[in-house]
Amino acid sequence: MAKIEIFTKAFCPYCTRAKALLDSKQAEYEEIDISMGGPRRAEMIDRSNGRMTVPQVFIDGKHIGGSDDLAALDARGGLDPLLAA
Repeated sequence: MAKIEIFTKAFCPYCTRAKALLDSKQAEYEEIDISMGGPRRAEMIDRSNGRMTVPQVFIDGKHIGGSDDLAALDARGGLDPLLAA
């Protein structure tokens, strides 16, 4: 299965929605909580080309985007092949 990383913050409804979608696919992911900022937040911003909102989702190192991007990818049938890789 693909390596999935999701950068989140506490009490973020978009983060909850993205994780629920991944959970519905029974996908295992590493959740990286950046609520307190720090070097992992800087890493997220760097890897996502300056995006500062959460969640930010990466699959096998490829930046997918946020919750809406993840849902759109799934709607057009692109998520399952990435998860199966």
